[in-house]
Amino acid sequence: MSYVLGIDIGTSACKTIVVNESGEIIAKATKEYDFIVPKPGWAESDPEIWWRATIDTIKVVLEKTAIKPEEISAIGLSGQMHTLVPLDKNGKVIRNAIMWNDQRVAKQCDEVHSKVGGEEKLIDYVANTALPGYTIGKILWVKEVEPDNYEKIDKFVISKDYIRYRLTGEIATDVSDASGTCLYDVENNKWSEELIELLEIKRSIFPDVVESPQVSGYLTSEAASILGLKEGTPVVGGAGDVLAQAVGTGATEEGIAMLIIGTAGIASMALSKFGRNPGGSLQLFRGGVPGEWNIFGCTLAAGGSFKWLRDSLGVEEKIIANLSGDDAYNILVNEAVQVEVGSKGLLFTPYIVGERCPYTDPNARGAFVGVNIMHDKRAFVRAVLEGIVFSLKDALNLIETLGVPLKQVRVSGGGAINPKWRQIQADILGTEVVTVSYSGEGGSYGAAILAGVGAGFWPSVKDATRKLLKIESRTEPISENNKKYEKVYEIYKDIYPTLKEINNKLSAL
Repeated sequence: MSYVLGIDIGTSACKTIVVNESGEIIAKATKEYDFIVPKPGWAESDPEIWWRATIDTIKVVLEKTAIKPEEISAIGLSGQMHTLVPLDKNGKVIRNAIMWNDQRVAKQCDEVHSKVGGEEKLIDYVANTALPGYTIGKILWVKEVEPDNYEKIDKFVISKDYIRYRLTGEIATDVSDASGTCLYDVENNKWSEELIELLEIKRSIFPDVVESPQVSGYLTSEAASILGLKEGTPVVGGAGDVLAQAVGTGATEEGIAMLIIGTAGIASMALSKFGRNPGGSLQLFRGGVPGEWNIFGCTLAAGGSFKWLRDSLGVEEKIIANLSGDDAYNILVNEAVQVEVGSKGLLFTPYIVGERCPYTDPNARGAFVGVNIMHDKRAFVRAVLEGIVFSLKDALNLIETLGVPLKQVRVSGGGAINPKWRQIQADILGTEVVTVSYSGEGGSYGAAILAGVGAGFWPSVKDATRKLLKIESRTEPISENNKKYEKVYEIYKDIYPTLKEINNKLSAL
């Protein structure tokens, strides 16, 4: 039997899995770590901790399985996107990595838009606008604020690519993480030479780019000795976490959307043809399937809004959960469904940390609208659940403007666990909601699929996902509920524009 490894370098943990030729997970291990907050709004990490976590998790899964080194046919990588790791000419990290969730670069992003002639012009270059999370602002920040460090940069990479370098000695990234820099010509699959020159960034610091299932290097003797693996084991390009999760849930066909309800919410769909990003509200990247794209929207506080509700109003449910062994979220969902569709006219916008999609607005605020004496806690819980899905419906509606109708939603994360919440999702979205095998494994399973394609286990990414991912549950929309939700959703869409000026005034206090 041959196997592949899938490694996911997350924001706060590294996860490694072993997958066999049948797509079954044989073993997995996770190692948590912290990131650094030097100042409010900043987020940094020492890439060495990612490498140590990679070593530890690989050793654990090998010990669990007693797999021989030569039985590992390939390694796939995934990880947090956009994070800047600057390397000097000797491959040493120059300064702490600046992470995707770091917010220091708003000024640099504004300057990018100004220099190129506006957000729409930047979309012409790279199909996206310059969000603070993207790598582009981080590079320009280092150039402006830390010029000595900027001069030392020989190459930059993204988080998973640093692990590639430690494994293979090769400096490269894949098409999805290149897309996430906002310096990559997503339509034509190459670095945007014109934009790089316009922004006066050193062209020499950009890594080579490979396709996600393409072999990008081979395990060095040093890395093989440290890890207990075979020298020469191939390492494929891999993909950024969202794109790897799209592979790992089988959202590789047009019309099949991936919905992740974690702290943030992600609505993603594959595109076989390039289409213009509507207003830059979405993120349009190259994906795990060579020659194709993924378009997705990110809402900042999907599961985060539910967590806020649990911690603020669900104290009783947390106590009951501790005593009963149940989960507080599960208890809250079961309470919420006792309330009628539409929460008796109570609406919630989940903009509690600002918003990215469909509105890029740091001043956006969460709001309960329509409160009256009839509303008890159960109604507030249902309104939050419905508001989260409405916000993701906003993103899916934008995606559909590119001419790709929604046929099915594959859901993972916290939103996949409770069947009653899945029913709310199906009813609001008006389409079938399914869960698939291994969808809870995050980017690691997608990384393993990409490694398997690189190793020749499966002829293509799409062939692999069709063969390996089995539907575990199906939830069909209830027509009567969907009709009512369509009316409620039309009212929901009016809330943000109506409250925008009020929220701006509140933010200025």
